[in-house]
Amino acid sequence: MAPGLREAKKQRTRKALIEAALLLFDEHGYEATTTAAIAAAAGVSPATFFNYFAGKEDVVFADQHLYDEILAGAFAAAPADEPVADLVFRTLGALATADAWSFPLDHPLTAVRTRLIASVPALRAGFLLRNAFVADSWARLLREARPELGEIEAATITGAVIGGLQAALQANVDEHGRARRPEPEVVAEALRLVVHGFGQNA
Repeated sequence: MAPGLREAKKQRTRKALIEAALLLFDEHGYEATTTAAIAAAAGVSPATFFNYFAGKEDVVFADQHLYDEILAGAFAAAPADEPVADLVFRTLGALATADAWSFPLDHPLTAVRTRLIASVPALRAGFLLRNAFVADSWARLLREARPELGEIEAATITGAVIGGLQAALQANVDEHGRARRPEPEVVAEALRLVVHGFGQNA
């Protein structure tokens, strides 16, 4: 098999495992779902699952490695005189609309992932830890792009944005684990509030 075809097949298998896992987690619960069940639902062997993921938690956070790449690309495209608020808002837009994610923001499985993180303590803890690394990378890129910002200022900006998004998405999950409003709508409102300030209508 040619290298390009082989890589395409690997990507299809990876996505099939992610989709199967999220559907099973949603239907049967995170703890009750086994890696063998995920592999069977994706049409691969149990051993194949571990060629792609170390465990169930890694499937939920399968796209985590993409953050640095997307953030770096957004900052590289920033005009030198772009205001910090506009830079942060545009960077968030790049994260929200990137084609690299396994599923777009408005995909039903994105909502499943949000519900899982909100309801499973181990996933919530993993989410917080991973967000801390994203915040560190983002603050570093922000300081490189805007050297006039101090470490505390850059860390506060990125921490406020990531924390605000996290809080908004979790608040959007009702007592039955369902989204009250579409996630893209919630994200847009949270970004406006965090970046442009409370009480603003822009």
